[in-house]
Amino acid sequence: MIFLETLRVALRSLRSHPLRTFLTLLGVIIGVMTVVTVVSVIGGLNNYIEEKVFTLGADVFIVTKFGIITSREGFLDALKRKDITLEELELVTSRCASCLLVGGSVGSRKAVKHETRRLPDVSVSGSTANMLELNALELEAGRYMSDSDVAHSRPVAVIGSDVRDELFPGLDPIGRMIKIDEVSYKVIGLFVKKGSIFGETQDKVVHIPLGGFLKSYGGRRSLDIFVKAGAEARMARAQDEVRAVLRGARRTGYHDDDPFSFVTAEALQGLWTSISIGAFSLMILISGISLVVGGIVIMNIMLVSVAERTHEIGVRMALGARRGTIRLQFMLEAAMMALAGGAVGVGIGAAIGTSLNRLTPIPVSVTPDIVAGALGIATAVGVASGVFPSIRASRLSPVEALRQEG
Repeated sequence: MIFLETLRVALRSLRSHPLRTFLTLLGVIIGVMTVVTVVSVIGGLNNYIEEKVFTLGADVFIVTKFGIITSREGFLDALKRKDITLEELELVTSRCASCLLVGGSVGSRKAVKHETRRLPDVSVSGSTANMLELNALELEAGRYMSDSDVAHSRPVAVIGSDVRDELFPGLDPIGRMIKIDEVSYKVIGLFVKKGSIFGETQDKVVHIPLGGFLKSYGGRRSLDIFVKAGAEARMARAQDEVRAVLRGARRTGYHDDDPFSFVTAEALQGLWTSISIGAFSLMILISGISLVVGGIVIMNIMLVSVAERTHEIGVRMALGARRGTIRLQFMLEAAMMALAGGAVGVGIGAAIGTSLNRLTPIPVSVTPDIVAGALGIATAVGVASGVFPSIRASRLSPVEALRQEG
C-alpha cells in the first residue's frame, strides 16, 4: 500500500508539469530512439547477410587473385599478381588429395539477346560442371552443364529468372536460343529465383561452359578456383595443399607472400562482423552521449523539484512519512520519467525501422528483446539520475522544511 501510494504521488507530480517533463526527456528519447534504430538495423542486416550473401559453405573456399580487399595498398598489391589460369585449375584438380571437389569460374558483364529482345549488363560466367554444388546453386527447371558439355565447350547455357522474364516473357525458356556477342547458346536450365541484395538483383545471370567462355571472350582473365574440402575440419589441410601446388607452379620464394588469396565463409563473416561492430560502436557512443545528457537533465530537474517541494516534504515527514518513503518517491519519479521517455524513443525508433523496411532495401528487425533492452536502459538511466536528488530530499530536516513557503 505504501508503494502504491508513493507511486500515485509521483505520477501526480509528473502530470502537474507536463511540458517540463517532456523537455526533460528529450535526451532520453533521442538516445533510446538511436539505440533501437541502430540495433534493429544491424540485427536485420546480420540476418539478411547470413541468409542471402554468405551462401559459401563452411567446407568450401575460393582461391582468387584479389581476395578480400580492405585497403588501397592491398588492392594495389593484388593488381601486381598474375592471373589464375586454366592450367593452374587443372593442377589443383589433379594434385590436391584433400580436395573433395575442385571447380573454376570466370565472369564478365555482357548483353544477352533473344530475337529482337536484348538485356544489357548480364553477369555471364564460364563455369565447370560442379559449380552447382560448389556455389550452393539451385535449379528451377532443366539441368546444369555436364562434364561432357564443359569438356567439349558445347554452346549451352543456364539462365537466371530475370533473363527468362526479359527475354522469354510467358514462355518456357528450356530448349530456346540466346545470343551473347553473336554466339548462340541453347538454354538447358533455369536457376531458382534468388531475389535482390540491397536492391541489386542476383537473377540477372547466365552460366556457360568454362572453356567456351575463355575461347569466345579471351583467355586473359583471372579464374576463381572453388574447392570443397568435404568437412570443415579438413579445410586447413586442403588449403595447405592448394597453397603448395600453386606456389610450386609459380616458383614462389619460401619467404615471399602467397601470390593469391583465399576466401572462406569465416573470412567473409569476420569482415562483416568488423564492419557492423564499428558502425554499432559509433552509434552507441552517440546514443550514450544523449542518454548521459538526458540523465544529467533529469537529475537537475529532480533537484529543482526537491527545492520547489521542500514544504511538501516537510509536511509528509511531519505526518509520519519515513525517509525511505521520501527516497522511494523521488526515485520513482525519476525512473518513470526516464521510462516514459524510453517508451517514446522505442516508438519513434520502431517507426523509423518500419519506414526503412518499406521505403529502402535495408532490412530492419525490431524484436521484443530490443524493446525490453531499450526500456531497461532508460529505466536504469532514470534510477541513476534520481539517486542524489532522492537522498537529498530524504535528508531534509522536517522543521526546516516546514518553514519553507508551500
